[in-house]
Amino acid sequence: MKRPSRSKSRPAKAFPKSRRLRRSAELRDRLFRAALSLFAKKGYAETTVEDITEAADVGKGTFFNYFPSKEHVLMAFGEMQLGKLATIVQEAKKSDLPMQEVLRTLVLRMTEEPIRNPAIVRALLQANLASVPVRGGMLRIHDRNRALLGQLIHHGQMRGEIRTDFRAEEIAQVWRQTIFGTLLFWSLIGDHTLPERVEMSVRLLWNGIAARETKKASAEKMKRAR
Repeated sequence: MKRPSRSKSRPAKAFPKSRRLRRSAELRDRLFRAALSLFAKKGYAETTVEDITEAADVGKGTFFNYFPSKEHVLMAFGEMQLGKLATIVQEAKKSDLPMQEVLRTLVLRMTEEPIRNPAIVRALLQANLASVPVRGGMLRIHDRNRALLGQLIHHGQMRGEIRTDFRAEEIAQVWRQTIFGTLLFWSLIGDHTLPERVEMSVRLLWNGIAARETKKASAEKMKRAR
């Protein structure tokens, strides 16, 4: 007599794996958040791996399961911001919102983390100046960041809302430099004024990049969208 065949799907064993993955993600995030907090409080150079693991309440070996070095925490921050930007760009390409509103929303969403942790901007600058691995890694991330923003600017040019006498990549670079400068100066104070500073920067930048013939029409579309 043949034995009944066993089902190949074993959902009961999927749950422990799911719990392990969830716990692994939680541990990584705990270490990541603890490191960012310490970089902001103590400074990047002064923070040790032992400081991070103590703040996260895990063993030192656990840290190296997730990050090869403390430099990689900052690169993870850059990758997180890059992933957020990629999502925003994809959403924007499918949106009918005016480009001025798209770019304004992009900047506000990209500055959510600095608002929660103002000193992280200073920590990133310190690490870029002091660490060759961080500088190299962040430069690669910046290149990808500029390319993504360039895609969005090009999309705006194709829609006739952004001037075309400059290449999309050039406009993207100036945009990023201005917003980062806004962030950097604000981080020296770290008060509640970042949204206002960002709004002012976006308005001034838009006045410089908007296609002249559609500038008025774009402003009217923004009013209707609100």
